[in-house]
Amino acid sequence: MKLLLQIFTWWSGQTIGTRFHTWRHGQKVGQDEFGNVYYQGGTDSEGRTRRWVIYADYAEASAIPPGWHGWMHHRTDVPPSQENYVAREWQKPHRPNPTGTPAAYRPQGSLLASGERPRVTGDYDAWTPGA
Repeated sequence: MKLLLQIFTWWSGQTIGTRFHTWRHGQKVGQDEFGNVYYQGGTDSEGRTRRWVIYADYAEASAIPPGWHGWMHHRTDVPPSQENYVAREWQKPHRPNPTGTPAAYRPQGSLLASGERPRVTGDYDAWTPGA
């Protein structure tokens, strides 16, 4: 069943192309606390080492922890698996993107929220044609 998901979907784990590229060029660098596995190998169009992640679950870019995010975007050459990485006190733990769920932000007066839209302050003039 997992193989069929990988053949017919791009959002679940890895695709067949990623599987082939990982098998051919990939060198495992490490794994984060969510089960995402990080690889490097080959070069990109700018001559840098290509880096990629195979997600443990759905492909959601916000699920990459801060330390791995810095490594993925070539901000650091040392991956968190090869150093004693400790998150800074201002770095928050991962929270999934709530867009499209009941936990999404809905301002007062929107169609899916209760309440009435706040009155405008009068500092805005609507555009009218020919004016």
